[in-house]
Amino acid sequence: MNDRRKRRRRSSNGLVDVLNAFLTLLVIGLVVVGGGFIFVASQYYGDGPLPEERVFRVESGNALSTTASRLEEQGFITNSLIFSQFGSRVEDNTTIRAGDFTIPANASMADILHELTTGTPIRYAVTIPEGWTSWQVVQRVNADERLTGSIDTLPPEGSILPGSYDYIPGDTRQTVIDRMQAAMTAALAEVWEGREADLPLASPAELLILASIVERETGVAEERPQVAAVFVNRLRTGMRLQSDPTIIYGITLGQSTLDRGLRRSEIQERTDYNTYQIDGLPPTPIANPGIEALNAVAHPDSHDYLYFVAKGASPRDGHVFAETYAEHQQNVARYREIEREAAEQAATEAEAARQELEAEEAGEAEGEAQQ
Repeated sequence: MNDRRKRRRRSSNGLVDVLNAFLTLLVIGLVVVGGGFIFVASQYYGDGPLPEERVFRVESGNALSTTASRLEEQGFITNSLIFSQFGSRVEDNTTIRAGDFTIPANASMADILHELTTGTPIRYAVTIPEGWTSWQVVQRVNADERLTGSIDTLPPEGSILPGSYDYIPGDTRQTVIDRMQAAMTAALAEVWEGREADLPLASPAELLILASIVERETGVAEERPQVAAVFVNRLRTGMRLQSDPTIIYGITLGQSTLDRGLRRSEIQERTDYNTYQIDGLPPTPIANPGIEALNAVAHPDSHDYLYFVAKGASPRDGHVFAETYAEHQQNVARYREIEREAAEQAATEAEAARQELEAEEAGEAEGEAQQ
């Protein structure tokens, strides 16, 4: 009997010992896990190693793990595993955005992940002015060293919509050109759909050609509908367009500038682009018109003007319009007088500057001689 009691007592004591040991291990495990969690959390939320503000680039298609490794390699964080594994468990959004991001000094892993998932990348853009030729556009895109690849074929004239196009560093140049062309395709289709019904234009291509001429004829935005109406009136009456920019395009093909006035021989020479010599429109656009020029041709002003000439020496002065050739000749005569006065003023100013420089040099020479 006593032996059985002793055995039960020993068994009870053994069970208590096992329970105590298990509880001890459990407490130790909780302490270790808790301590590990606290350590990992302190690493994730604490100040980072970055001594000063820097830019970090996320390449297109980079996943969280790849980004974490690159951040550690470049000294933005101390542990890529904590960044990717812990971050993916405590953050709602871990979808990394491509682009360049500004990371402030001492940014924590939490701050960096938040910036890369919800922040706004640094904006990079290519801006194309209205009226540039496709050759000029390609020169600008090629000059941007943040873009990659080459443009193998010159885009057709008029196929690019001027404007500002955002990109991510590393994007290909051809991709940017493709976006510009897609924008023009969409814009031209919309403008053509909403055009006035009685225009003497048979297709979107013809609207695009005329818009390119309007774009090159005036840099004054509010004048575009007036200039467009002059050309529309001429097309309706069978008059030739007689646009100087078309002759210039026929000479340069948009791949250089003509830094001089047109010669009589060039005006008299018959080419596909000389609208003094051909009827109707030239075969292609002569530049890439903006949306305002497209809309001006689709919705020209209602007037009877058939002629226009520059109002002053500066393109910003705009033009003066006329219904008859006689009135136009009077306007041309006034413009020639303005040109003459401007040339005389420029010559007077140049002569004054020359005399001032000569006087300064003479004074310096005499001073040195006296020394």
